[in-house]
Amino acid sequence: MSLLSFVKEAGEKLFGRGQAQAAMADVKADPADPAKIKAANDAAAAAIVGYIKTQNLTTTGLTVTFDGATATATVYGVAADQATKEKVALCCGNVAGVVAVNNMMTVDQSAPEAKYYTVVSGDNLSKISKAQYGDPNKYMVIFEANKPMLTHPDKIYPGQVLRIPPLS
Repeated sequence: MSLLSFVKEAGEKLFGRGQAQAAMADVKADPADPAKIKAANDAAAAAIVGYIKTQNLTTTGLTVTFDGATATATVYGVAADQATKEKVALCCGNVAGVVAVNNMMTVDQSAPEAKYYTVVSGDNLSKISKAQYGDPNKYMVIFEANKPMLTHPDKIYPGQVLRIPPLS
């Protein structure tokens, strides 16, 4: 179990469309209605699960809950390996509106945990690689560790959280 912190304004804009958007509008119209709050939290959780599924990350029993009051997502399930567990947590947290992820997932095959790095303005993967590994040419290790969420080594943004795996 681990609690990861994220930048609330950075990430995929999942809550501004579809059922999540409608549920959030209902809460704004009547912020004291527990049924509307629950519906908004459930819609946000469903949007996060949908996003994880688009990344083709294989898990068993994947469940996400969302608490809008604390902007915290909690993820449960079993991942095949440590990398998948960490990528699922990053999918949950790299969503605009999420400030923390409580990762309750387990893994079939354990391995050393990766470190996490929050991108700041002016960063690129080579700069991050030099700071983390002492070698700017290891940037592809970071890129590969964050696929499929990253589609190109130059497409990172401030506030995004990346996995920094240990070197083999």
